[in-house]
Amino acid sequence: MAVQQTNQQTKSNPLPLSGRQVLWSRRFAVSTAVVFVVSTVFPIVAGLSRDTSAFPKWWGVLDVALAFVLAIMAIVMSALVGRSIPKEAEEATYRAYRSLTHGILVMVVVFFLFGDRITWIYCLTGLAWRAWLLLYSLPAWFAAFRPSAGGSPLE
Repeated sequence: MAVQQTNQQTKSNPLPLSGRQVLWSRRFAVSTAVVFVVSTVFPIVAGLSRDTSAFPKWWGVLDVALAFVLAIMAIVMSALVGRSIPKEAEEATYRAYRSLTHGILVMVVVFFLFGDRITWIYCLTGLAWRAWLLLYSLPAWFAAFRPSAGGSPLE
């Protein structure tokens, strides 16, 4: 009983962040999103390419380096926001999950329609772990964009 009350109190009263922390976490969330999009281009291009041996050597190195930076940024993002995920961010995350799960069906349709044109061995692993990372980090991203203590979404 005491554990449930403690959990409920933690959920309803997230740890407050200062105005500076809120602004910094927003900037970091945007940076992480940009790195996420750029990093996702690599497996897509590799999957659409017929001959990846024609890529320059730096292509693979840059792909792995960006993937590593993305993973570190997502971990830092989750640690930065930590337990300060408010109920509004949880609800927004749930709504996003409901929409993003349709992506699985879209991928099945893409597989059936264009499966012979895509080299899945080059892109499936990269897309799968990036999708997992997106879903795992989504509550932290939404929490980073919550209104500040003054009520203003930006400071």
